[in-house]
Order: sequence, then structure tokens, then C-alpha cells
Amino acid sequence: MGRWEPGATQRLVVAAVDLFTEQGYDATTVAQIAERAGVTRSTFFRHFADKRELLVAGQETLSRLLADGIAEAPDGASPLEAVAVGLDRASSEMGPVNRDLGPRLSAAVAASTELQERDALKSVGMAAAMTAALVARGIPDPTAHLAAELGVLAFKRGYAAWSTGERDGTGLAPHALAALAELRAATASLG
Repeated sequence: MGRWEPGATQRLVVAAVDLFTEQGYDATTVAQIAERAGVTRSTFFRHFADKRELLVAGQETLSRLLADGIAEAPDGASPLEAVAVGLDRASSEMGPVNRDLGPRLSAAVAASTELQERDALKSVGMAAAMTAALVARGIPDPTAHLAAELGVLAFKRGYAAWSTGERDGTGLAPHALAALAELRAATASLG
């Protein structure tokens, strides 16, 4: 596969996750990832600053989609209703590759403190984007922040259920929205 063929970013992510799963994050080199993806090291560095950044490929797009969905929610939508629109919007962009990577990516993150730290920063970025979109709708900051954090948790729980669940043709959105509904119900028991 030529280094200039489209899809280099996706090939690099898939190659990295495969190698992280096979031999561990620490033992995997950029050269190995590039070779597995069929690109050069310089092509790798045109796409990513280092191998940690592979974990957050698409984070900016995901955060933007979440925020755009919140901004497009109907007037009068509650904060969690707006978050649900954001989750639906972002989830609609997730396809089979995202689903297939889920379990392997989770295993790689669980096995590496460095990746756990980067994953936590990804969650912070998603929450910040949703909080800003909710505040722009006139939601007070504490409420916006709480709704955004519930949105991040719902996305993660929904993604985990979707990526490890039965291949029944449903997309991520029903799983993320079901997780948000469960979290919403759970908040009622907090007192």
C-alpha cells in the first residue's frame, strides 16, 4: 500500500491498536506502526506527534460534533436533552472501524498508565466542548458542566456496550442514548 494512498490516518490507528494489543504499548515503536500501516516514519509524523496521539485520533472532530449537536438542539431543550442531540450527532459518525477497535483499544488503555492519562485528557476535552456549547445556550456553568460530564460518561458507556455487544446492525446512537437515560434515572436516586 503506497504512503500517499488515502486513509493513512485510519491505517495508522488500526496498526497501532493491533500492535499495542499484540505486544503492549511500551514495546511498540513508531517504526513498527508505520511499517504495519504501509507508510513511512515521516508520514506517521505528518499525522501524529507521537504514538500517544494515536489514542485521540479524531478527538477534535468528536468534540466538535458533540458541540454542534448541542447547539442545534431545539429551543427550550433541557441541558440533558441538548446533550442527547449532541450524542446522537456524534454517534452517527461512528462506523464499523470504530466499533471493531473498541475492545482492543480498551485493552491497550487498561494496560498502559500513559494511555490511561491520555484517555483522561480526551474525556476532559469532550466535556469542555459540551460545557461551552451548553453555556452558549444560556445554561448556567455548574449545570452545563454536570450535564457535559454525564454526556461524556454516557458516550463512554454507550461506546463500550456497542463495541462489545451483539452485531445486530444498530449504530452507536441507541447505546449512547440508553446510557444517558440510565444515568439520568440514576441521578434521581442521589437525593
